[in-house]
Amino acid sequence: MNPYVLMILISSLGIGTTLTFMSSHWLLAWMGLEINTLAIIPLMAQQHHPRAVEATTKYFLTQATAAAMILFASTTNAWMTGEWNIQQLSHSPSTTLVTFALALKIGLAPMHFWMPEVMQGLDLTTGLIMATWQKLAPFAIIYQISSTTNPTLLTTLGILSTLVGGWGGLNQTQLRKILAYSSIAHMGWMIIILQFMPKLTLLNLMIYIIMTSAMFMMFKYNNATKINYLTLTWSKSPVLATLTMPMLLSLGGLPPLTGFMPKWLILQELTKQNLAITASIMALATLLSLFFYLRLCYAMTLTLSPNTTNTSSTWRIKSPQMTMPLATISTLTIMLLPITPTIFSLIM
Repeated sequence: MNPYVLMILISSLGIGTTLTFMSSHWLLAWMGLEINTLAIIPLMAQQHHPRAVEATTKYFLTQATAAAMILFASTTNAWMTGEWNIQQLSHSPSTTLVTFALALKIGLAPMHFWMPEVMQGLDLTTGLIMATWQKLAPFAIIYQISSTTNPTLLTTLGILSTLVGGWGGLNQTQLRKILAYSSIAHMGWMIIILQFMPKLTLLNLMIYIIMTSAMFMMFKYNNATKINYLTLTWSKSPVLATLTMPMLLSLGGLPPLTGFMPKWLILQELTKQNLAITASIMALATLLSLFFYLRLCYAMTLTLSPNTTNTSSTWRIKSPQMTMPLATISTLTIMLLPITPTIFSLIM
């Protein structure tokens, strides 16, 4: 892609997200979401093969549907109450419709069906943008309307997403689909705590972005798109293979790694709210996700050549990917748990 075109598209992504962050008016927030969507579509379609075109078409139709629902709901709210402010969403049907539309935007179950299919058709760099940056603008709106949203709806969406994200990833061999289901499960954790402690949702989102970025960058470094490609990691880069196992376990939420921090704080808050059964369901649903993370760990660290998986041998050439960002994010993915009290005091 032409560097100038790429610069315009990346700038548009930033402008769209910033516009949604800054706006308190529904129309401005909607315009920011639309700029965001239209900017990523050429990036998704730049790989000229049918999979990319199919993924781009699915993504465009899904996001257009969600944007139309947001516009309709906000207009209805303004018609009924005379208020365009995002935080003054007081009309109950409009609130429910906006919640469903934003759930469709970020891929919450049961509106998640588009996400694994779209992610599978993208290259790893564009997949990273879709799994991280594209969540920011919808979450800015979700954060603002959290006080008026139906708590039962949020709890249902959270539990469903965690269960679907765990069950859906069990039988997958494609790494991008596994990360898509991982994203769905993490979104469930963020949504379920939104009604009680919105700042904890932002902390979870920040840590999720760090951990997912580390995994995408590691897969890009190895040029890996399937589980059986990971079996060659040890022979190419033993240090990276060693680091990847705690990164995957951190994504699964095991102590003493960074990924345990948001789950620990969320379960603690749910217990304080007398939702012990909900907290138990969420914790048990995490075990489903942990299973497919352990499969990836097994493929990377315990499968040595010669192995039983049919893989074609790759050239042992130095990867052109930058290692400093990967090293920094990997460190954050593994080692943030000891400073949990400091982070918690800063955000609260």
